[in-house]
Amino acid sequence: MSIKVQSLSKHYDKQKSVDSISFSATTGRIIGFLGPNGAGKSTTMKMLAGYLQPSSGSAELCGMDVQAHPLEVKRIMGYLPEHTPLYTDMYVKEFLLFVAETYGLKNPELKVRETIKAVGLDLEQFKKISMLSKGYKQRVGLAQAIIHDPKVLILDEPTSGLDPNQLTEIRTLIRALGKDKTVILSTHIMQEVEAVCDEVIIIHKGRIVANATIDALKSTYKTDSLEDVFRKLTS
Repeated sequence: MSIKVQSLSKHYDKQKSVDSISFSATTGRIIGFLGPNGAGKSTTMKMLAGYLQPSSGSAELCGMDVQAHPLEVKRIMGYLPEHTPLYTDMYVKEFLLFVAETYGLKNPELKVRETIKAVGLDLEQFKKISMLSKGYKQRVGLAQAIIHDPKVLILDEPTSGLDPNQLTEIRTLIRALGKDKTVILSTHIMQEVEAVCDEVIIIHKGRIVANATIDALKSTYKTDSLEDVFRKLTS
């Protein structure tokens, strides 16, 4: 399993942000991680990425415990957090070259060119990041997450701020990435889930309330609408 989560929890005093969740994911699958605001999505993703220590339980990426092997895990993982941290005084190409060199990639200039093309930043690469629109900043965030060709991609709201044309392009990219990687992404856009995801995990009040394919969920709840399933499970 590329992702294996067992009894993972995060508590803040008496508040259970994530309450003993377990799931797994394999290579070549795109997992939609859904839930209302405050359900525990971003907290779970931060624990998967090693940026937040769990209160209990474990998370493994490609057989490595995230807490026990943090540097090794970060080498094989790409992470796009909800609020993308970028060095806004740097130029796009300069920033991506910095990221590539941080990973110690061979031929970093080539990797930067390939990644810029993949995420559609050709016309923006010589601009300062601070000058970019929210959508293009999101593309830079996605570029830094994939530049080292990670085995696992953790994407928190990857299409936030994108216009309809950009949405189509990034969805196509995510589908392509999902062919040989494990991708877990969170979003509130049900059309996006149906367009790119193979399976869905729904979390509500810190606990998993569904974990199945989209077709299986629609069949179980006798509806053609994933949004209806979501409302039934989280209202």
